[in-house]
Amino acid sequence: MKREKAYDALADWFEYLNDDCGYEKWSQYLISALGQYPVRKGLDIGCGSGRFTRALSAAGYEMTGLDVSSAMLSRAEALSRKEGRKIRWLLGDIARFRTPEKFDFALAVNDCFNYISKEKLSAAFKNVRGALHKEGVFLFDVSSPRKFREKIADTVCADDREDVTYLSFNSIEGDEVTMDVTLFVRRPDGAFDRRDERHVQYIHTPDEIREALKQNGFLPLREEGFLGEAEETSDRICFLARRA
Repeated sequence: MKREKAYDALADWFEYLNDDCGYEKWSQYLISALGQYPVRKGLDIGCGSGRFTRALSAAGYEMTGLDVSSAMLSRAEALSRKEGRKIRWLLGDIARFRTPEKFDFALAVNDCFNYISKEKLSAAFKNVRGALHKEGVFLFDVSSPRKFREKIADTVCADDREDVTYLSFNSIEGDEVTMDVTLFVRRPDGAFDRRDERHVQYIHTPDEIREALKQNGFLPLREEGFLGEAEETSDRICFLARRA
C-alpha cells in the first residue's frame, strides 16, 4: 500500500471533516486571549489550511501562516484568496525555522506541537522565541496525555459522508501515537478513489511543556483546559506564555 505524506490527501477535506469542532467559538477564545495584549503582527505555526489564520486576519491582525505541508498551504492560499484575506503563507518546520523577522505573537493551535518529537521540542520552542519581539506572546495547545491514552489508543475513528469517508486506525507505543488514515473520495462518476497517509504524533506532559518553555526563555502566564475547561478533565491543554 502506497502512503502519501501526512495531509497530502487530507488537505482538501480537513476543514470540512472538522466542521463540528466549534471553529467560531475556538477562534473567539484565541482573539479574546490575544486582546489582553498590545499585539498586531502574528505568526500562526502549523497553520494547516488556515482556518484560525483567516479568523485572526478578519479580526484585524496582520497574519503569516507557517506549515510543513505544501498541500495544506495550497489549500490555505486558495481559501484566503476566496475570502479576500491578505495573508502570507510560508513552508517550513518550526523545529528548524529561522527568520530575522519578528512577530508580536505566535500561535500553534490544534495539536501542532504534538507532531513534534520530544527530541525536537526544545529546538521548536527556541525557534518560536527567536521569531518573537521581546515580551512577545505565545499561545498554543497540545492534546492531553489522557486523551491519547484513554480515547485514541487502539481505536478506529470514522466519518462517513456522501462525498468522502474518513478512517483512522490508531495505535500507541510508548509516547508515540500512529494514526493510519484512509480517505475514500467520491469521483464525478460515482466511484471512489482511495488515498492513504500516516500521521505520527507525540504525547507531551504539562511538566515537559513547562520545562521546555522555561529552558527557552519563556515565562508561563496561563494554563487551562480547552476553552477554559478544567485541565484535569479536558482533552486539550492550552498554554499562554511570554518571551522573557
